[in-house]
Amino acid sequence: MNIKRRLLQWGMLGVLVLFMGCQKEEDEPIDIEAPLINIAGANAFPVQCSEIQRGEKFTFRAKLSDNVALGNVSVDIHHNFDHHSHSTEVEECDLAPKKSPVKPFVFIKSYPIAPGLKAYETNVEIEVPEDIDPGDYHFMIMVTDASGWSDIKGLSIKIK
Repeated sequence: MNIKRRLLQWGMLGVLVLFMGCQKEEDEPIDIEAPLINIAGANAFPVQCSEIQRGEKFTFRAKLSDNVALGNVSVDIHHNFDHHSHSTEVEECDLAPKKSPVKPFVFIKSYPIAPGLKAYETNVEIEVPEDIDPGDYHFMIMVTDASGWSDIKGLSIKIK
């Protein structure tokens, strides 16, 4: 999937979330703060430069928070064989040589968060097929609050 198409998908998701967030009751407080993604905890996974094995499952763990109420969390895993970048982390990871994808792993899924929660810890099991291309990948996390504000973390990972 090319980068322009992926950016268009993220943009459409953002517009949809924005429209959903615009419907407010008059007595509700106005939310002007974006939610937060915390991957600094001891149990957080993956983190920048994590390695994941083909044919195995791993558990996505992150702490999410918002000042009013969380909405949902989305995960997007896609190859980085061309060394494009949208990492939000300072630490650089060693990259394998550029290559063309044959059977890359692509995973895009959204998970709702129970209404009204200000804090939530993800515990999502993700299975990585055995027969996908190993190499450099991006693990994108996007959390949206009930008002439509969002935060994104872009992590570089390796699938071995």
